[in-house]
Amino acid sequence: MMDVRRAEDRFRGGDPGAGIDSWHAFSFGTHYDPDNLRFGAVLACNEERLAPGAGFDEHPHSHTEIVTWVVDGVLTHRDSTGQETTVRPGDVQRLSAAGGVRHVERNDGARPLTFVQMWLAPLSPGGEPSYEIVRGIADSTPYAVPQAGAMLHVRRLAEGERTAVPDGGHVYVHVVRGEIVLDGERLGPGDAARLTAASNAEAVGLSRAELLIWEMTA
Repeated sequence: MMDVRRAEDRFRGGDPGAGIDSWHAFSFGTHYDPDNLRFGAVLACNEERLAPGAGFDEHPHSHTEIVTWVVDGVLTHRDSTGQETTVRPGDVQRLSAAGGVRHVERNDGARPLTFVQMWLAPLSPGGEPSYEIVRGIADSTPYAVPQAGAMLHVRRLAEGERTAVPDGGHVYVHVVRGEIVLDGERLGPGDAARLTAASNAEAVGLSRAELLIWEMTA
């Protein structure tokens, strides 16, 4: 079964006056939809757009796996584990909040910044927070988040190129850029598909496209 959610149906949040524009695919903050709390392990899929100099000041998280994918620009990250780094397109950043962590995400560059931040529920709460960044992840190298029983696949398609979508109990497909056809449904930037008991699904690029695909065990 496939449930398609369109970009224009996302909840708009953030603080435009402070240079923060946010688009939420799930219930988030003051926006509560009891029928859209999570899908599998995915709790949030937020597209964030930060103007130069804008950002999220230090704030806490716990019991969440936070995975970030930069679309355009450069993200500055700092957290209470002592990490301070920059994240660029093609990098995967993961902050495991575990029993509690504080972090800052900012656009300290001169260009606008766009990134997708995804929150996943861990299989077990608590533990010590940790941080990881993988530079220049390749299409053929899935990124595992074992704490959430999930695997992230990055797929970049040329026009007319096909790619198999992983089979799984829950599979979440987010279109970062470009257009695709997924099992007969046309999807564009910001659109997402939630597949339950996914089997033999295939995506075809209608243009050059970039996809983020979460494969989840349950």
